[in-house]
Amino acid sequence: MSSRNQLMDYIKQGLTTFFLSFITLGPLAAWQLQGYEVSGSILRAFRVSLALAVLRVIIMGINSRRQNNKREVKGLGLHSKVGSRSLSGIFQWENHNQGTKLLLSAALFVAVIAPMFGGNYALTVGITAFIYVLLGLGLNIVVGLAGLLDLGFVAFYAVGAYSYALGAEHLGIGFWGAIPFAAGLAAFLGCLLAFPVLRMHGDYLAIVTLGFGEIIRLILNNWLEFTGGPNGIKAPYPSLFGLEFTRSARIEDGTTFHEFLGIEYSSDYRYMFIYATLLLVVACTIFAVSKLKNMSIGRAWEALREDEIACRSLGINHVTVKLSAFAMGASIAGVAGVFFAAYQGFINPTSFSFFESALILAIVVLGGLGSIPGVIMAAIVLTVLPELLRQFAEYRILIFGISMVVMMIWKPRGMMANVRGRLKVKPIRQSAKT
Repeated sequence: MSSRNQLMDYIKQGLTTFFLSFITLGPLAAWQLQGYEVSGSILRAFRVSLALAVLRVIIMGINSRRQNNKREVKGLGLHSKVGSRSLSGIFQWENHNQGTKLLLSAALFVAVIAPMFGGNYALTVGITAFIYVLLGLGLNIVVGLAGLLDLGFVAFYAVGAYSYALGAEHLGIGFWGAIPFAAGLAAFLGCLLAFPVLRMHGDYLAIVTLGFGEIIRLILNNWLEFTGGPNGIKAPYPSLFGLEFTRSARIEDGTTFHEFLGIEYSSDYRYMFIYATLLLVVACTIFAVSKLKNMSIGRAWEALREDEIACRSLGINHVTVKLSAFAMGASIAGVAGVFFAAYQGFINPTSFSFFESALILAIVVLGGLGSIPGVIMAAIVLTVLPELLRQFAEYRILIFGISMVVMMIWKPRGMMANVRGRLKVKPIRQSAKT
């Protein structure tokens, strides 16, 4: 099936699911009992129907991906005519990324329209999910692609957050300037970490990176004069072209966003701005990592992961490859730290414990080592699922842990295993002779 026909089929199935859900479940979802009164909302029925339609499209995309992965090249009768054909005429590239692109497009569509229906709460959950998507993408380069087990990845996350807070306090760096500053500083620290561990592998590398993460946390916790220690430090809210998202301007002769537009103040504007900016950054990061993965540097990362000795025998500089993986992953974590500090407005060392590193590693493993869409899906699931289980507060962590165990038993290679395209043999069309 061509990509256009497949897309039309997805749209058709999604619309059909939406209308059937709206007709059958709409009356039930629209009415809600509040005390002794019954309230109705057509918007609630619309949200439920839209969620079911999106879920239907996602399931179709996953099934389509499975069918493509199981497709095998059968005997095609290559006789003497093969010798007269060029290699380009014999082989063609079989790409399995069509379903992935459709899933990413559906996820982008949901991310764009979600704030319109969920309000402030949906924005906060979305911001948290996007931050962990960035962290998962960064660690996926180090662990998933390069095969370097890093248990101290949260250190670069902390460096990015404190770069923004301390840079704003001592150097006057704003939100937009803090993004490249934090990315560069985290990449530099990533290279410093990589140099001593160039000859380490597996468990030894994990122990060293774990120690590095704890060293950074202890420095932030004990350097009271500079970092504020356990009391933390305030991080300024972001601004857009000098317009602040606060009730009153904190800078002399400054202007707030709502005063400039002549509207009433609301904290939702700040969340909307962070959400939209973070969505754009996540989209650019996904695009950049996808391109790097298919470039020579990405293939060098995967070659290093599979067999370092064979990689070095092919003339690949393993030092450069390891340094680039650590630097690239750390820079993405630094950018995520800037957004975390801007979103929270306050940071302290307790936000960067070993549990965060374990959670980020779980995102990479559950999503699928090296799989970009899998990491995105796992980050969203591991951040949204605890929010959905808040009503089971006493058993939330238990349900969360059982879900992870079942997931790894059911899908040991991750939610969406990393699959590369491959060459397949073209069938020979023999002319019919009468």
